Amino acid sequence: MAEPLLALRGLRAGYGDFQALFGIDLDLHEGEVLALIGANGAGKSTLIRAIMGLVPVRREMIRLRGEAIGGLRPDRIAGRGIALVPEGRRLFRSLSVEENLLIGGECGRPGPWTLDAVYGLFPALRERRRAPGTALSGGQQQMAAIGRALMANPGIILFDEISLGLAPVVVKDIYAALPAIIGTGVSAILVEQDVGRALSAAGRFACLQEGRISLAGEPRSFSRADITAAYFGA
Repeated sequence: MAEPLLALRGLRAGYGDFQALFGIDLDLHEGEVLALIGANGAGKSTLIRAIMGLVPVRREMIRLRGEAIGGLRPDRIAGRGIALVPEGRRLFRSLSVEENLLIGGECGRPGPWTLDAVYGLFPALRERRRAPGTALSGGQQQMAAIGRALMANPGIILFDEISLGLAPVVVKDIYAALPAIIGTGVSAILVEQDVGRALSAAGRFACLQEGRISLAGEPRSFSRADITAAYFGA
């Protein structure tokens, strides 16, 4: 198998004296969607934050195309082609939708994602482009957060709790956009509490429990009972 695009090796991370991750080994390959599932407190968001440089880790624990990037500043990691769609969207309150999107392109990476491309993916954003980002509905804010990440033309996009707090019809629309995103060559790690939705969108998954991987592989290789046991520790 080809060298992974992103490789985590023995990843340990935490906050002060609290250790949240214990020796995580995980790979992400080109053009792949990897679902990261687990209960609240399992360590999913910490793993995403570690990749993005928001949690200190040792340099060699995270490699991008073979280059050790663990612990680099978030702006340097973004410049290497990793973008984050954060939990809670975190749009800039003082900026319009379009200004929020343009900030995503500040790193200057070339690629297919422009304002027109994002508006083509999410037409509602074009209609509200002059409105403050926080004046949008929750679903539209999530679309704007995704669009902002795409404007960086990343090779990898990290979705942290993509459907949290959204109506089912909105979640369906956002998941419907994933094939178009992945079709441009983007790889993705999808953090999600909706296990069924995540597994249907991903080629592989990893289940975290108390900071360790309790089960990993292709969804079709495991029964729902296997996945439930790994999720809850039954």
